[in-house]
Amino acid sequence: MNDLSVAQRLAPATIPVLRERGQRQVFCGLTSIVWLHRKLQDAFFLVVGSRTCAHLLQSAAGVMIFAEPRFGTAILTDRDLAGIADANDELDRVALELLARRPDIRALFLVGSCPSEVIKLDLPKAAERLNARLLPQVRVIAFSGSGIETTFTQGEDKALTALVPLLPATTDKQLLIVGSLAEVVEDQLSRLLRQMGIENFAFLPPRRATELPAVGPNTLLLPAQPYNGEAVRALLARGATLLEAPYPLGVEGTTAWLAAAADAFAVPRERFAQTIAAPAERARAALARYRDKLAGLSLFLLPDSQLEIPLARFLHRELGMRLAEVGTPYLDRQMVKAELDLLPAGTPLSEGQHLERQLDRLRAARPDLTSCGLGLANPLEAEGYTTKWSIETVFTPIQGFDQAADLAELFARPLARRARLAV
Repeated sequence: MNDLSVAQRLAPATIPVLRERGQRQVFCGLTSIVWLHRKLQDAFFLVVGSRTCAHLLQSAAGVMIFAEPRFGTAILTDRDLAGIADANDELDRVALELLARRPDIRALFLVGSCPSEVIKLDLPKAAERLNARLLPQVRVIAFSGSGIETTFTQGEDKALTALVPLLPATTDKQLLIVGSLAEVVEDQLSRLLRQMGIENFAFLPPRRATELPAVGPNTLLLPAQPYNGEAVRALLARGATLLEAPYPLGVEGTTAWLAAAADAFAVPRERFAQTIAAPAERARAALARYRDKLAGLSLFLLPDSQLEIPLARFLHRELGMRLAEVGTPYLDRQMVKAELDLLPAGTPLSEGQHLERQLDRLRAARPDLTSCGLGLANPLEAEGYTTKWSIETVFTPIQGFDQAADLAELFARPLARRARLAV
């Protein structure tokens, strides 16, 4: 075992969890398309939903009227919802017109929404029907991005889970990194893995939907995002093995994450240490100036993205922030066990949301900084609280050594803004 595997050499912390069920404030899973369409460069995401779905995606992605993104909405009209028109025929027509206009598309994702699920439109059946006409030129895949029961990052989990049955089989020993990463982060982590001597690795999702990685009994899974639990369990069902590690946030998290891969491939300790020495030292130096700004300040994380627990670990252990409460929409212990082991004992931890009760606890705690969704930020700012938009941590490259300071700045920036406004 590599002695830098931090999560494996610390005793688990016993942290009670407050489970809440009630009013929630969160984006729906359709939001995940905003980063997935950038990642999968030969895919198109066709949402089957309402005009509200279209407005959400366009505003979240900042798409201008003359842009041609790789996503769109097949809008369900009153005729579709009332059953006057055959929604299946209309969907086939829209899909075929889209593919005729965009011949570069090799994978078409049909994305379910609240409206399509309410009228029981069977998108998996529609994908099967379209595949009979379009394969092998285009593959059609269906998943749900409905916001009825999910938080917004789980849209990615649904998409990756839909891809798992399509992955080819292999018996080769390989590392499979699960979860969308910005290309710059993927390139940096790939370079470090190769410098350690690990050559057989792949990413899910890949950059092209036509280049899906393989999976089998000798595949080792290393999640890069904590919200892909369903996809990980689908991969485990195909024989893969899960490596337990914190997520690559900050110096400590990135070191432990890479160490899990190094241990699994028997990388010599000296080679591992040499590989990470320079980037880790740069990251520690870059973090020092943010620690001076954040150490000792209290932080309240409202549930939004499922990144809250890894973020809390990073902000507490590397930047010295005090954790007033760490809320997460869904606590998947299989995916965050190593992170929980690194939180200080006694950390107030909540799962789910009862918005009014949580706001009462926030007002009682009077934190220096609150991480929350966009819908809560302005009302809390009006009450005098300093807020950090949690969605920024999903859209911004934050993983790896070279992004550690960028992640710290995301939390220091609102405090600097508040200080400027107070002058």
